[in-house]
Amino acid sequence: MFLQKWELLPDEFHNDEVKKYYDILKTKKTQLFFKRVLDIVFSLILIVLCLLPMLVISIMIKATSKGAVIFKQKRVTVNGRVFSIYKFRTMYVSQETYQITVKNDPRITKVGVKLRKYRLDELPQLFNVLKGDMSFVGTRPEVMKYVNKYTPAMYATLLMPAGVTSYTCVLYKDEEELFDNVEQIEYDYLHGVLEKKMETNLEYIEKFNIGHDFYIVFLTIKEIFF
Repeated sequence: MFLQKWELLPDEFHNDEVKKYYDILKTKKTQLFFKRVLDIVFSLILIVLCLLPMLVISIMIKATSKGAVIFKQKRVTVNGRVFSIYKFRTMYVSQETYQITVKNDPRITKVGVKLRKYRLDELPQLFNVLKGDMSFVGTRPEVMKYVNKYTPAMYATLLMPAGVTSYTCVLYKDEEELFDNVEQIEYDYLHGVLEKKMETNLEYIEKFNIGHDFYIVFLTIKEIFF
């Protein structure tokens, strides 16, 4: 991944807060290049290794609930680009419109509970990484309606590709436990959780290097399995 030229970034990026983080990343162009190389290499390896498990998961999903195996949703990644994120479907097909998972969410299937616990529902994102939509480590991608609520500084998190995992994923691994009121879930997310997540995401940009990315991957595996 190469850092976009400042003048080519979307208008909403052109503020002093984003420029601060842009200048930090300008000093790390070599790290950004190797980050992309490692994303390609490891995503290819993991896709090959996970083909059989993904086939088994697909069969389990199809056999236990109606609907498509793969869930696709429009999210926002590097430079404000919209892409389709891939996940294994973990919810029943529903007309519910709220997009944040709540505590004891009735929309989640029995298979989905297990997949989410070990983050196996995110295996299809290996293809997002290979395509360049995502990286293994970076800010988790939001839907456009939340990105439109970003403060000027928050747009700095879109200077890098969205991530399959991040330090915020470790801190908020049980995020759904924070929400039990569907009526005000989006307000609570925007004015509580999202703001705190973004503070951590901006710290990630300041600290970014390949070694730190490996450390975050290690923490993620540790939290999921141990």
